[in-house]
Amino acid sequence: MIEDWLVWAYPYVKAIHIMAVISWMAGIFYLPRLFVYHAERAETGDQLSETLKVMEHKLMRVIMSPAMMVTWIFGLLLVFTPGIIDWSEIWPWIKAALVIAMTWFHHSLVTWMKDFAADRNQRTGRYFRIANEVPTLAMIGIVIMVVVRPF
Repeated sequence: MIEDWLVWAYPYVKAIHIMAVISWMAGIFYLPRLFVYHAERAETGDQLSETLKVMEHKLMRVIMSPAMMVTWIFGLLLVFTPGIIDWSEIWPWIKAALVIAMTWFHHSLVTWMKDFAADRNQRTGRYFRIANEVPTLAMIGIVIMVVVRPF
């Protein structure tokens, strides 16, 4: 039965989920920093711009998107493991909303990456510095919801 397997596999599922989250978050923190350099220091068509395009693309396609998918898959396995989450409490709902917000931010990064790739970025380095604070705030909220469970 799937529920028995989920209970048995719980520590492994949790470990993989945590590793995927770490990988995803590393990319989510790093990619906007690359955008800052791209917006402030690179000129359209120069070597720095082309190098940053490759770095941004590989970070997104090789690390961030796969890590996000693994985070979601193993997070949902945790959600379906019997006895792990009490949905009558408020904290899992807040955590879920923050994870959805983080996923939305990830998709915004994809859009911005495509703008840089097509040499049509109109945003400033300051914009990306400020945007880089969004995942930090979401991460703080997620960790507090999971560890402290204040509600």
